[in-house]
Amino acid sequence: MISSNLSLHQRTLRAPRENGAILAEPPLVEIGGLVAENLQLRQQQEHYDVQGRTLGDLSRLARQELLRDARRWTAAYRDLPPAATSRPEQLFLAGHQPQLFHPGVWFKNFALGHLAKRHGAVGVNLVIDSDTIKTAALRVPSASGDGLHAAWVPLDQSSEPIPYEERKIRSRGMFADFAARVMQQLGGLVPDALLRSYWPLAVQRARQTDNLGACLAQSRHQLEGRWGLETLEVPQSRVFQSESFAHLAAHLLAQLPRFRTVYNEAVQEYRDVHGIRGAAQPVPDLAAEGEWLEAPFWIWTAADPIRRPLFARRQGKEIRLTDHHRLNLSLPLSAEGDAARAVARLLEISCRGVKLRGRALVTTLWSRLALGDVFLHGIGGAKYDQVTDAIIERFFGLRPPGFAVVSATLLLPGANGPDSAESLRAIDRRLRDLTWNPQRCLEGDDQQSGSMPQELLAAKRRWIETPATSERARTRCHEIRRINEALQPWVTAQRQQLLAERQRTARRLRMSQVLAWREYGFCLYPEGPLREFLTGIRG
Repeated sequence: MISSNLSLHQRTLRAPRENGAILAEPPLVEIGGLVAENLQLRQQQEHYDVQGRTLGDLSRLARQELLRDARRWTAAYRDLPPAATSRPEQLFLAGHQPQLFHPGVWFKNFALGHLAKRHGAVGVNLVIDSDTIKTAALRVPSASGDGLHAAWVPLDQSSEPIPYEERKIRSRGMFADFAARVMQQLGGLVPDALLRSYWPLAVQRARQTDNLGACLAQSRHQLEGRWGLETLEVPQSRVFQSESFAHLAAHLLAQLPRFRTVYNEAVQEYRDVHGIRGAAQPVPDLAAEGEWLEAPFWIWTAADPIRRPLFARRQGKEIRLTDHHRLNLSLPLSAEGDAARAVARLLEISCRGVKLRGRALVTTLWSRLALGDVFLHGIGGAKYDQVTDAIIERFFGLRPPGFAVVSATLLLPGANGPDSAESLRAIDRRLRDLTWNPQRCLEGDDQQSGSMPQELLAAKRRWIETPATSERARTRCHEIRRINEALQPWVTAQRQQLLAERQRTARRLRMSQVLAWREYGFCLYPEGPLREFLTGIRG
C-alpha cells in the first residue's frame, strides 16, 4: 500500500469545436506507453486483500469472466472476430449507454478497435445498461417555410424511467416505421443518411429480442463489423452478475463506513476544485439515515424495475440491505471476515431476479482496476473519473491506472456554410455606415456621380476636418447629423439591398446553427463521409 497523497486538480476538457476535429489525451500514438505503465501498476494489487481473496486473483477471474460473457453475447448476433477467439494478454475497454449517440461518442468505439488491433489486444465495449433511459426519441432537424428547426421523433412509446436492462419495446409498429418518420422529417437535408442501412438491422434484431437497448446496440455493433471493426461487446449487467464483481461488492459493503467517507470526501473535493455548488455534481454524496448508510449500488427487481439506492447497516455478523421500499436482505459478512458466503448469497439473490448494479464510479473503478489494461473515456466520464482516481488511492491504497480520453466532433452537412456570424456583423456595420457615415457609401460611386449631392459631401468633409472645440462641438455635431439625414435619399437603394441581404444571411445562419448541434444521432449522418471519418483513424 502507498500513502494517500493524491490531490484533485482542475482539468479542462472540452469537445473539439471544428468540424472533423479529434480529441485524444494522450495522443493515440502514445497509448502504448500508458498501457505499459498500467501493467506495471497492476503488480501492486497482487496482494491487496479483498475479504479473503487478493485483488490480483480477482482481476484474473474477472478478465476470464468478461471475455467469456463478451464472446457469448457477441456471437449471438454476429461472427466473432478472429482476435477475440484467442487468449489475449491485454484487454482494452470503453463503454456507453445503448442509445443513438452522436458521432463523437461512436468515434470512441472505432478508436478502441483501432488501438486494440494495433497493440495485439482485444477491445471490449461495455454496454452501460444499468443507466435509466430518459427518452426513447431522436432529435431530428427539419426544413420548413421559415427555415430550420429540430424536433424529437419517438422510436417507441414513452415509459417511466427504468434501466435499459429492463426496457422492452412497447410498440413494435412504432419501432418498425421509425426510419420512415425520421426520413420524412429530414426531407432532403441529409443525402444518403446512414439510417437507411442501419435501421433494417435494428428491426431485424427486434425479432430476436424485445429489449430496446439491445436492439440498438447489437445492430450498431453489426454495422461496425461490416465496417471492419473487430471488437467484442457485453452488457454491463452481465459484468455485475459475475462472481468477481460480487466479491468486490461484498468488500465495499463490509467496509462501507470507511468507503463512504472516502467517496464523499473525494466528491466534495472535486466540487471545491471546480467551483461546483450543486449537490448532484459530479455525483450525489452517499447519504446516511441513522444507522443505514447508502452504498454505491443501485438495486431493483425484475418485477419492480424502478432503480433505487441501496442502504446497508451492520447487525452482528450480518449486513442488512434495503431499498427502503420492499427489498430487505441480509449477507453473512463481517468487516474483516472472508466474503465467500456473502458472495454465494449475492449470486443466489441475483438468480432470483434481484438486480444489484454498481453506480458510475464503481463501474469505472472495477473496469480500470480489474477488467482492462486501459479504459477509453469520453469527455464526461474523464471529468468525473478524477474522483475515481482519488477513491482508488485513498480507499485501496493503490496508484490508480491511467485512462485515455477520446472524442470527436462531426457536423451535419450545411452546418459550416459560407455565411457566419461575422458575415452578419459585416452587413450590420455597413447598415450603420449608411446612417452615420453615408459619404463612405457614396464617394467614388461613378455610376451616380452625376446626381450626387457634391455640396453636401464637401460640407461633411469640412465638418469632419473641423476640430471639435468646446465652442464648436454642438454646432459641429448638429451639422454632421443634418447632412447625414440629407444624404439618406441617395443611399435608400443600398439600404434596401443590404436589408434583403441581411434577411437572407440571417436565415442561412439560423439554419447553419440548427445543423451545427454536435449531438445529433450518428444514424442521421451521410453514410459515406461518416464511415470514412470513423474508419480512417491514424496513430
